[in-house]
Amino acid sequence: MAGPLSTLIAYLFGSIPVGYLIVRWMKGLDIRTTGSGSIGATNVMRNLGVAGFVVTFVLDVGKGTAAVLIASRLTAHDSPWVAVAAMVGILGHCYPVWLKFKGGKGVATGVGVFLAISPIPVGLVLGIFVVVLVLSRYVSLSSILATATFPVLVFLIDHPPWPLLVGAAGGASIVIARHHANIARLLKGTESRVGRKKEEVRSQESGDRSQ
Repeated sequence: MAGPLSTLIAYLFGSIPVGYLIVRWMKGLDIRTTGSGSIGATNVMRNLGVAGFVVTFVLDVGKGTAAVLIASRLTAHDSPWVAVAAMVGILGHCYPVWLKFKGGKGVATGVGVFLAISPIPVGLVLGIFVVVLVLSRYVSLSSILATATFPVLVFLIDHPPWPLLVGAAGGASIVIARHHANIARLLKGTESRVGRKKEEVRSQESGDRSQ
């Protein structure tokens, strides 16, 4: 019983729409009708600035970590159920029941989940994110490549039980899959770079909401 209960709790924690609630509270807006339409920290920043980004990112990370730690506690560290909670926590953010299953891309929540699974590789992943961002100026590419390296680093550094490795790979796959529109634009050469003109960004965001 503890396993299914931990899975449900992980989903409910993950599905807390932090960005949506903060923007609704601070500005009375539905964040899904602004910017890219995502409920994630980056779109919150477009509405509330850097402070909104930081608060949303931290809380999204926190709910991901909580989802895994609670599952670990409830199941006496049973790795298969912990792995399930890791993936379900990210899915909760991407497909929250409270918002008709339309959520974010799972990056910050994924960071929280990954921290709970294996904290040392997360530090290296964040370093990879920064390096790729500086070199390419693509936030999406940085997120995708950094996320993809996490399960590899977990395997090389921690050698965890195989269910946790599967959970790490599964969680990373969910985050990458949620960037499918960004991947398509990267391949076409039309993806937005950091510092691009506002008019071009608005045009891309309109395309995001139409998908």
